[in-house]
Amino acid sequence: MTAIDSLTAGSLSAPRGPARWNRPLLWLTAASAVLALISLTGIFVDDRILTGVPIWLKPFKFAVSFVVYAWTLAWMLAVLPRRSRPAEWSGTVILGVAVVELAIIVTQVIRGKTSHFNVSSPLDETLWNIMGASIMVLFIAQVVIAVAVLRQRIPDRPAAFAIRLGLGISLLGMMIAFLMTSQVTDTGLIGAHSVGVPDGGPSMPVTGWSTTGGDLRISHFVGLHALQAIPLLAFGLGRWTRLGETARARLVLIGGSAYAVLVILLTWQALRAQPLLNPDGPTLAAFAALAAVTAVASAAVVRTRVRA
Repeated sequence: MTAIDSLTAGSLSAPRGPARWNRPLLWLTAASAVLALISLTGIFVDDRILTGVPIWLKPFKFAVSFVVYAWTLAWMLAVLPRRSRPAEWSGTVILGVAVVELAIIVTQVIRGKTSHFNVSSPLDETLWNIMGASIMVLFIAQVVIAVAVLRQRIPDRPAAFAIRLGLGISLLGMMIAFLMTSQVTDTGLIGAHSVGVPDGGPSMPVTGWSTTGGDLRISHFVGLHALQAIPLLAFGLGRWTRLGETARARLVLIGGSAYAVLVILLTWQALRAQPLLNPDGPTLAAFAALAAVTAVASAAVVRTRVRA
């Protein structure tokens, strides 16, 4: 059974046969898992607070994110009918970028400093500039993987739509990071997560997202995890429905399109300085319209299949 067959049948087990996992991405998965455990311990044993949250929370969140991100990309590369050298090399590049990124974040935690948007000293500014450059390299590496996926014919259409949409929307999520780095705060500094309020104010538990203003990390997070959400949609449709391939492909396309619009709406909400849980009338109307259109389109696909 190949990875494509597994996804179609509703199983995300490791592919067998000629497909091969990308080893650098698996190494990154394992190393990030170790860092996540270390950071989780730090949250409980280190009582330092930075920007209103436990100082080890940021490396914990980044480590968990890289665990999920690296494993998903490794799986997607194993899905491809043919190995792609540029895509395999990109996995190695992503490993290098992640090591640099996580090392800087942990170094700054040890120093008791923030890592993002910190230009308070020459060293802090240098570290932040390196992180900024690494984001661009990571983005380019994923673009190479996305192109490799687009160039190959994946036989199962629901899986093909899921993988391609997941990669594309996650790139959109990455691009939102560039909005954060270009924001000008009230103090004249460039770069911030929050909109309309200073970073480090009242926030939601665990996520740290602002509860008093907009927060670009929300759409950034949602966009990045399209990489997992859309393939999981295809997995669920294959596992828990009796729909045919065409119907499942259409539902994945509808779900992926709705997910992309959701990322855009969350970004729009944040840029208007609105907290996630306190949207205004136009924002609520936009979300309601998205939900209604998605529901109607999905129902039409299912109804057509039933009649057929």
